[in-house]
Amino acid sequence: MTQPLDIAVVGATGSVGETLVQILEELAFPVATLHLLASMESAGSSVMFAGKTIKVREVDSFDFAQVKLAFFAASPAVSRSFANKAQQAGCTVIDLSGGLDDALAVVPEANADSIANLKLPARLASPGSAAVALAVALAPLKGLLDIERVQVMASLAVSAQGREAVNELARQTAELLNARPLEPRFFDRQVAFNLLAQVGAVDEQGHAGLERRLVSELRELLGQPELKISVTCIQVPVFFGDSFSVAVQSRKPVDLVAVNAALESADSVELVERDDYPTPVGDAVGQDVVYVGRVRHGVDDDQQLNLWLTTDNLRKGAALNAVQVAQLLIKHRL
Repeated sequence: MTQPLDIAVVGATGSVGETLVQILEELAFPVATLHLLASMESAGSSVMFAGKTIKVREVDSFDFAQVKLAFFAASPAVSRSFANKAQQAGCTVIDLSGGLDDALAVVPEANADSIANLKLPARLASPGSAAVALAVALAPLKGLLDIERVQVMASLAVSAQGREAVNELARQTAELLNARPLEPRFFDRQVAFNLLAQVGAVDEQGHAGLERRLVSELRELLGQPELKISVTCIQVPVFFGDSFSVAVQSRKPVDLVAVNAALESADSVELVERDDYPTPVGDAVGQDVVYVGRVRHGVDDDQQLNLWLTTDNLRKGAALNAVQVAQLLIKHRL
């Protein structure tokens, strides 16, 4: 029997933090004492866990020597401020913010063996939700395809930017449906009934930080540091659930029968039949898998594989992957 662990969740009042606590309970994760932490503004609220009410405390004054494992589901700045303190106190850190450049990115379905020689306490990262979805879908195909290039169009839900972005989409939608003047607040322009061609600020080369992060994380997860990856992230007027149009260029013809068989048997993948396709609202939201559909060659290129993916960005893309990383650690290291 696994020995229960004392655990902390930093950012427990945010969308990802709340989902993470929910999944810890759903999966009966071996928790001895759960410490819920947040900023001064959010501290004092209460969260239910396993039939008990837990008060959220300030992260600033927390002694991380009390726990063996800490999930950081707050902002990158919070992770950078407190992750070192936690690790020095003997606590292994799993960061979901993308704020720790030296953390080992792990998606169990793609690179579980990366923790084999890990020294504890460790610093790990649960990658961004887009990298998780792509790694889960592409890892089973590595042995079948000699991958030369990956092109991704990522259609991202507003919930990736937090509760304020969800509220903004709801407010804009209500304003427009009631024929009232629209004044954008969280976003710099109308997002309801619209598409925004970038997510976040871009650098001098025109690439957003989220796009560069996805390229870096996917290379690490697939173990191909020189893989050519082209990414465009767009903001879509969807509350929950990310979707991806993916083109994989192979150096040899793609065997679609073998690809479908590999996806059919892969962990955390739900392959949709050829005459159907998955959507975030109808399929992915609330589920713990990456849905894959529209599996096909390029229009005139049998060395190209085209895929459509969709997944719940808060569950599988963020909170669940972090908990699965923790389960992997418990199984092999903790």
